[in-house]
Amino acid sequence: MQIKSRPFGDYMTNCYIVEIEEKELIVDPGIGAAEWVLDNVKNPVAILNTHGHFDHVWSNAELKEKLAIPIIIHKEDAFFLETDQYNMGMPKSRADILVEGDKEIVAGGILFKFIHFPGHTPGCCVIEIDNAWFSGDFIFKGSIGRVDFPYSDPEAMKRSLEKFKKIPFDKPVYPGHGEPTTIKNEQKYVDYWLRAI
Repeated sequence: MQIKSRPFGDYMTNCYIVEIEEKELIVDPGIGAAEWVLDNVKNPVAILNTHGHFDHVWSNAELKEKLAIPIIIHKEDAFFLETDQYNMGMPKSRADILVEGDKEIVAGGILFKFIHFPGHTPGCCVIEIDNAWFSGDFIFKGSIGRVDFPYSDPEAMKRSLEKFKKIPFDKPVYPGHGEPTTIKNEQKYVDYWLRAI
């Protein structure tokens, strides 16, 4: 597995291209990410959204049009793609595959898993690809996703953190903003965040 990443937009949102067996998964193509993605993929098979906030999905529409590949997101966040929630001129897109709960999916012969961690948004997920987690805005290095946005839910975030705390293995974590970390490293801070929310 090879991972390419680059931050885009005012919020420096990480877009990832994950290559496995000469095929690519595109994770969270944000504002202005399309050109970089198109320059760096040869055989893309799917666009994966960790959640529906505009800075993670802005380039969905352009990439889907040019690459003719499916958009996959948790069903609880699909509405974000179809409505410009913050009136910023976001190009609208439509999901092709809706995930429910924790679910393994195969696209283009590549197996990956959506793990549902609601709180930041109703459908916020970590996407597990091979030996890596792409955590969107659920977990960052030394921090967690905000729960004061419209459609955020602090109580759901607490339940998600309890679920995260019980993950029995370690993997590298590639967040939606900032530097990579690991599951075990961020589990050390869960009790702090549970008290802080």
